[in-house]
Parts: sequence; C-alpha cells; structure tokens
Amino acid sequence: MNSRVLRIELRRSVAPWAGAVVLVPALAFLYLLDTAAWWNGTAAWTAQWTPLAMWTRSLLFYLWPLAVGLGALQGLRDHRSKMYDLLTSTPRPAWHRAAALTGTTACTLAGAFALLVLAGGGQVLGNTEYTHLGWLPISLVGALFLVAGSVLGMGAGRALPSPLTPPALTMCAFVFTALMHMSLGRTETTTADGFTDTEPNRVSLLSPTLEEVRDALVTLSASVHLGQTVWLLGMAATGFALLVAATWRARLIALTPVLAGAVTALLVLPSDPGRMYVVDEAAAELVCEGPVCVTKTQQARLAGLAGPGKKALRLLHAALGDRAPVSVRENAAVLPEGSMPRWSRETVLFDFDDGIIAAAKGEELTRALIAQSMVPACIPVGWSGTTDAASQIIAVGWVTGDGLEPLGGTGRRPAEQLAEARPVWKKLKALPQDEQLARINAMRAAALSCESDVLGALTGSESR
Repeated sequence: MNSRVLRIELRRSVAPWAGAVVLVPALAFLYLLDTAAWWNGTAAWTAQWTPLAMWTRSLLFYLWPLAVGLGALQGLRDHRSKMYDLLTSTPRPAWHRAAALTGTTACTLAGAFALLVLAGGGQVLGNTEYTHLGWLPISLVGALFLVAGSVLGMGAGRALPSPLTPPALTMCAFVFTALMHMSLGRTETTTADGFTDTEPNRVSLLSPTLEEVRDALVTLSASVHLGQTVWLLGMAATGFALLVAATWRARLIALTPVLAGAVTALLVLPSDPGRMYVVDEAAAELVCEGPVCVTKTQQARLAGLAGPGKKALRLLHAALGDRAPVSVRENAAVLPEGSMPRWSRETVLFDFDDGIIAAAKGEELTRALIAQSMVPACIPVGWSGTTDAASQIIAVGWVTGDGLEPLGGTGRRPAEQLAEARPVWKKLKALPQDEQLARINAMRAAALSCESDVLGALTGSESR
C-alpha cells in the first residue's frame, strides 16, 4: 500500500478515530485514576517492564470490544455509500480493496497501542535498572488482539450490512470478555489451606484481557503467546475472508479459519493455571550484597537495604543466638491467591510491598526487618488485613533493647499499638531472662507457622 492510498484511506475511513478511541481513553483511564492498583507498589504499570505490558493488556477488557465495533462500522462504508455494486464491477481484485481497508486500520490501532506502551515505558526507564525484552510478546499479542478484532468486525459489517451490526458486535465482544473474565473462564478451586477461590482456565486465554497484576515477577508463558497468536491469526483470516466473500456460501466457508484457530489454540494453551501465569526466572534471580539479597527487578534498592539488613541480622543474632536468621532476602515465591504465606526461620523474607517495609529507611527499616523476622504477617495471599502490630513492637523492643516504639505501615494507629502491647510488655520484662527468651522463641515459632495465637504464645496462655 503506497502513501497516496494510505492518505486517501485515512481521510475516508474511521481508522484515525479508532486509534484515538484506543489511545485517549486508555491514557485518561490510567492517569486520572492515579490511586488505583496500577499506580501502587512494585507491580505498578510504570514500575517495571512486565507489569507495564500486563496492565496495558488488561485495558483490552474494554478497548477490544470498541475495536471490534469500529471495525464493523468501517465494514459498512461501501454499503452506506451505495458503491458496493460499482466497486465489484471494477477489474481491481476484491482482496486489494480489502487489504487497503484493513491495513490502514491495523496500522492505526497498532500505532495507538504502541504509543500507550511508550507512554508508560518512558517512566519505567526512570524507575528501574532492570531492562529486558521478555515483556515484548505480551504487548505484541495485545496489539494483534486489536488488529484481529477490528478486521473481524470489518468482515462482519460487510457480511451483515445493517446499522445495528456495529453496536451489536460491540456488545457481544464486551459480553464475551466479561464472561471469560468472570465465569466461563474461571474454575472454582480449594487451596491447600482450605480457602475457596477461582482460577483461570484455558478458555479464559481466548479473551484479550489478563488477570490483575499482583506481582512484578509474574509473566505469561510461551505457550500462552503461541496459542493466542494462533487464535488471533484465525480471527483475522476470517475477517479478511468475509470482506472479500461475495456469496453466502463463501461467507460460511470464511468462518473456517476462526473455528480452526480456536480449536488449535485450545490444544496449545496450557490447562494448568501454574503454566499460564509463571514466574520470570531471570527477573527473580537474586542480586546480593553479603547476606542481603533482592531480585533483579529491585536491584536499585539494594544499596539502601544492605546496611539496615546487616544491622538487623547482628541484633537478631545477639538476642536469639543460634536460633537467629542468617540472611535477609526479598521473597520471590509466587503463591496462589488465598494461600497462606510461608516463612523461614533461617532467612528474613520480606516484600517491598509490605506496609512496614515499603516506605521505611535507615533505622526504621532495621526495625521493620526485625519485626518481619520475628512476627511476619499471616494474611492470605491477595487478601487485605492488618499485621499483629502489638506482637511486632514487643519483639522489636526486646531484640533492640530500646523499649516499645510504634511501627509505621501496620494498619494500626501508634496509640492502639502501644495500648495493646504495654500490659504484655510489662509482664514479659518482669520474667527472668531465660524465661523471656523462651517466650520470645515460642512467639516467633507461632508466628512463622501461621497456626497459633502469637500473643498467647508470648503470654504463655493456650493457643487458639
């Protein structure tokens, strides 16, 4: 397609409007709701490359139906202008006209989606030192979803030349994405800890949207990219075939690629949720300074963590002796939603998204790491809740010898933390030193197991 044809198609078609509908509302949605999940924590859309790709793909929940509807509107153009019979009588092959029509819209939609990704990518460059290309297939498949959806819409608009076709297709595409995301694409499961939850099945991967991004280390597997590409190529082939089909028999035959693509894709797509959303091993690789380690995605924060981390280990060893942890490490384990976290006695596992860790620096970070080692939060993955702040400040005060001081980021007000902790602290400090150590060790064991009453273990009362 030469530049003259491209200019003419841009003037005559809805392609520029399609690009604007993808880019402008998406940017407005991302930037105006600046307190939403995609702006917070290590998995924010401007924090790392993979979350950027995943969050922009999630916007296809509503962008893809719009692309399908605008494609259908484009497919009605010749019928509305009453030129269809005239165009079919010209010697120019039908596929030439279809290629010009689909190529213009495809370039505009792909360009708009690329600008959306670049808008976030410019900020990602300033927020991380970890660069890679593992995110690129996620975004490329996202652009292909928009292109294939618009081509399918064009074909449907040509095959069903009615003013009701564009809104009906838009609504059908939206219902399809909603069902894949909420019911048909979900399977009810029970976690190892007894919690009931739902997880995606392979059918959900036919949808353009993705699960909410909870962890910067999670990406899509290669088999997902391959299966979705097959499905989208079939979809685009059907749309193009419908554009050039002149008879109802040809239009029925044109449905073959999308059906074959769906069947093939379901054979290629993984059935195990653990093979759909996988841990990016390269991103999860540890970068260490002595006994303090972070993942590659957070290597820029290692310098500020190393000093407080080493000091926390020294204080813990002085207080606990051989029972003290020997390393500090960012938690790279990705567990199913609803499962209980797993803690270690030998390693202080932490997450930069934890409230007590996120904004802490210097001495406050040392105290937060001690609290995380002694009384880590036992909140199911993906759930919200508050930490056992009273037990944490008692543990920190006992290890450091500085007495009770409230911790930030626990979800509890300082006065509440101190009011709950003071009676237990006084009873603990009245005991002989060896008894205090025994109570502290019992409290830590209860906290690490996530099965017992932490304060009850500290006071010597029975566990729940």
